[in-house]
Amino acid sequence: MELGISTFGEIPIEHISGNAVNSQMRIEELIKEAVLADETGLDVFALGEHHRPDFVVSAPEVILAAIAAVTKHIKLSSAVTVLSSADPVRVFQNFATLDLISKGRAEIMAGRGSFIESFPLFGYDLNDYDDLFTEKLDLLMNINNSEMVSWKGMHRAPIQQLGVYPRPYQQKLPIWLAVGGTPASVVRAGTLNLPLTIAILGGNPAQFLPLVELYRKSAAKAGHDASQLQLAINQHMYIADDSQQAADELWPSYSRMMNRIGKERGWSPMTRAQFEYLRSPAGPLLVGTPQEVADKIIAEHKIFNNTRFVSQTIVADVPHEKSLHSIELFGKVVAPLVREATGKK
Repeated sequence: MELGISTFGEIPIEHISGNAVNSQMRIEELIKEAVLADETGLDVFALGEHHRPDFVVSAPEVILAAIAAVTKHIKLSSAVTVLSSADPVRVFQNFATLDLISKGRAEIMAGRGSFIESFPLFGYDLNDYDDLFTEKLDLLMNINNSEMVSWKGMHRAPIQQLGVYPRPYQQKLPIWLAVGGTPASVVRAGTLNLPLTIAILGGNPAQFLPLVELYRKSAAKAGHDASQLQLAINQHMYIADDSQQAADELWPSYSRMMNRIGKERGWSPMTRAQFEYLRSPAGPLLVGTPQEVADKIIAEHKIFNNTRFVSQTIVADVPHEKSLHSIELFGKVVAPLVREATGKK
């Protein structure tokens, strides 16, 4: 089973037009995190795209290109590319270029995004939310499958027998779909025979099993070999040498981030008791010792039979050396335990 980490690159809000010191430092930290993940033998490093003042990554492929130059083996992915508000031609060109820089390590994780800031920013109507994603995914797949493209849709100018360059180092760019729990989205992934990432950020992870089963049934119904599907599970993670230490170090940052987002969405403020439940064996939050985290990943693998696990790191106010230690424990201690238990290298 492949193991990796993802991050949104959260930062303290600066509200300045220049001298963005926090942003510069965070990007430098992201590069260090990726180098460490590569050195410890992790398989994937992924960056999420956002267009908000509290996250530094709006152009993941640019930062991933910097990472490509200083890493050797790790796969480099978005997490996600907000395809609904992007131009598929440019997305393909950017990631094909990243693939050339990295000698075949680029991936695209496409999704509709959990925030909506990019829609007005790039001039799109939220009423077209679903149609935009469906249409742009179709164009992206066409470009990935063929050098010369002829295509017509409703929300973008048509393309008539034009080439899209550069082509990637790989035969095709791996395109994953990322979902948060919408049945229609997993049906789309299965029908198109695309790898799927499911984000499990709340509730008992076992509750997501029907979505996984729907994904595989949809693929089989469309004539694909469901046994060959690639499935990734994504969850928040923070590891320390002591379980209580891990909880105490992450709680202030985690609660502030979740409550900030929750206020926008009308959620009740998170309590410490809720946080402790989320990190319990029944919850989705991977916060504790390497053994505790490994046990949860292994238990979930028995439920989902997933081929990849990606842990989403949260830095915020946690000192960066502690965040790096968490990644180191994941790569050097958790990963060997998981690979031995699942029999998947």
